[in-house]
Amino acid sequence: MNRSAFTTRLRSLTGAVASPRLEPALLAVTAAALTAGGAAWLAGDEGLADLLWGLGTLFAVPPAAGWVLAALRHGRTGIDLIAVLALGGTLAVHEYLAGVLIALMLATGRTLEAAAQRRASHDLRALLEHAPRSVRRRTAAGVATVPLAEVAVGDLLVVGPGEVVPVDGRVEGAVANLDESVLTGEPLNVERAAGDIVRSGVVNAGGAFELRAMATEQDSTYAGIVRMASQAGAESAPVVRLADRYAAWFLPLSLAVAGLAWLLSGSAVRAVAVLVVATPCPLLLAAPVAIVSGISRASRLGVVMRDGGALENLGLARTLLLDKTGTLTRGRPRVLDVVAAPGWQPAEVLRRAASLDQYSPHVLAGAIVDTARERKLVLSVPSNVTEEPGRGAAGTVDGHRVSVGRFDASDARPSWARAVDNRALLDGAAVAWLTVDDSPAGAVLLRDPLRHDAPRTLRHLRAAGIERLLMLTGDRAEPAREVGAVLGLDDVLAGLDPAGKVAVVRAERERAVTVMVGDGVNDAPALAAADIGVAMGARGSTASSEAADIVLTTDRVDRLADAVFIAVRARRIAVQSALGGMAMSLAAMAAAAFGLLPPAAGALLQEAIDVAVILNALRALRVGQAPRPALTPTAEALIHRFAAEHDDLQDVLEAVHSAADHLSDGPAPQALAAVEEAHRLLTERLLPHEHAEEHQLYPALAPTLGGPEATATMSRAHTEIERLSHRIATHLRLAHAEDGLSPGQVDDLRSCLYGLHTVLRLHFTQEEENYFSLAQ
Repeated sequence: MNRSAFTTRLRSLTGAVASPRLEPALLAVTAAALTAGGAAWLAGDEGLADLLWGLGTLFAVPPAAGWVLAALRHGRTGIDLIAVLALGGTLAVHEYLAGVLIALMLATGRTLEAAAQRRASHDLRALLEHAPRSVRRRTAAGVATVPLAEVAVGDLLVVGPGEVVPVDGRVEGAVANLDESVLTGEPLNVERAAGDIVRSGVVNAGGAFELRAMATEQDSTYAGIVRMASQAGAESAPVVRLADRYAAWFLPLSLAVAGLAWLLSGSAVRAVAVLVVATPCPLLLAAPVAIVSGISRASRLGVVMRDGGALENLGLARTLLLDKTGTLTRGRPRVLDVVAAPGWQPAEVLRRAASLDQYSPHVLAGAIVDTARERKLVLSVPSNVTEEPGRGAAGTVDGHRVSVGRFDASDARPSWARAVDNRALLDGAAVAWLTVDDSPAGAVLLRDPLRHDAPRTLRHLRAAGIERLLMLTGDRAEPAREVGAVLGLDDVLAGLDPAGKVAVVRAERERAVTVMVGDGVNDAPALAAADIGVAMGARGSTASSEAADIVLTTDRVDRLADAVFIAVRARRIAVQSALGGMAMSLAAMAAAAFGLLPPAAGALLQEAIDVAVILNALRALRVGQAPRPALTPTAEALIHRFAAEHDDLQDVLEAVHSAADHLSDGPAPQALAAVEEAHRLLTERLLPHEHAEEHQLYPALAPTLGGPEATATMSRAHTEIERLSHRIATHLRLAHAEDGLSPGQVDDLRSCLYGLHTVLRLHFTQEEENYFSLAQ
């Protein structure tokens, strides 16, 4: 028989034992044979009992032989060979009860293993089965159902209630109510307004809406995740190969012990007893069960892994490299501050800039408009809008000629404008200048802020065993170093192109198992070069997702820290299961070799060992030690409420800073008016917010964080905020009594305002990092 024919025959034989119904059928037959034989033995008919037990044993030989061939076909030693030898040995020495017990053990272990694999991979299968097959497309002729593969960019699709969003797109018309839990794990539905981007794979939890396709099926977010998840498994994980290496020496050791027992005692029964307790058919499959269980557990948190190797390598990782933009930062600019020229108010500067920028597609324009809407400013409708790339937009707003963008002054800049330039340099911020009727009226400073969850995530990563944390970015060195200093990174490498990132990744791989995290097209080569590439798939490019070993389907980098904890635990359980089970088998083999364990009792003992290690491996499905505290629904709702209030209160912080700036010009009436406006905002908006946090949020968080001491430092900040606010109020009473600010008040009042602004910024940042990030 030639090699090709042999391979075909081998595949047909092994395919016959791959049926999902084989294990339950073998379990039913062997259990029936054992039960019927036991009944016959109790009735005194030992001959019939041996016949029934023997038939049960014989029935198990072909499947066991098929499993051996299947293992050999995949290049493994074929540990099930011991089971075949044990079955044959019990038939040869007429130990039929031991034989049927081995057969039952083999069937039980295989059935339990199959059930464990199904349970462990349930979430991955659900992810694959979730992908839609067809869509409804609206055309001039009406709505027609077409295959998903026919969808083109620009098509208008109809997504009905309960349907899966088929491709990435923008909401058209009605607001979409979406269940994003399949991708993000978040239980609460979200609303997407007209114009908002929706990722494929989420479920329409509300009424029908229209979606303008922005990508084809193959280029959509969910398709890339599905392609990767379809490869998920544990066959190639290093820990599984370790189990195969165990088999390489365990098999000859078992045969040697059995042979010595027979040689020294002259009893073939002892040799059979050794083979019986050395039958670890499901034992070495416990490692894949633990690995796949870990993959399943991670997928529930929105962390999809390509294969078991990715999970185990993640558990071994000691170096983590992170891209800056979109990974450690939010990946989109936010308004940092609004500075008004003398005679203007920050709110009016922002309102006019946002009114004009409504018609601009620039990313900075979008951030300005979003901030204005968050602060509930009423925007005007601009006219005669034009935009020049690299310079900004211009148009008419409220009857005045307005421009937003660059500002090239022919004369020397005024002092307030020079201060803005200095502030932008110090903060690494971009500046959008507002001019009204060709005169500078103010400036909006924008910066890509840190993710609230980034500091907590890095602390958890270090706790999970990551020893070296580096940031790689193509950004300028100054803002990159500031981010690195705030986060406590071990090193920051700035100004890197894709090739530079790859070079750094390769250098770090020489030191330790290395993880690279990124979200852009330029990160794809570095992700592919790392031991483990992690893509921020929620907003990242398809290219980065395809190059990665792990995709975070939710826009939360802290889930990576969770995945590291899961990987470490799953790998530990896998090795524990394999080594622990084999140690128990070796002890039982020694007892059987000395005649202390007959074949029948040995078969029962081995059954218990195999079941125990597989059940132990399934522990990887459980959560284990939670990497972050669990919030009550009340606490989570309060966090969302106060996080939104932080955004609304940014104009209060700007007013406090602006009032301090006005005092630099002396005790003028304009300075007093600015201080009075800042005090009004403090009294009406900020202090009630701080009071509510102290008496509602902090008590709700205390049980989760371990008691009221966990929020004591934040309460002390509330006290300082109230003290400074009261001091400002006292200054205002003195000013009103004296018909204006006295020169002696200016320095202390300005110090109070600047100090309050600093305390508020630090306090807000600490709350967002330590508390608000828990519910993101």
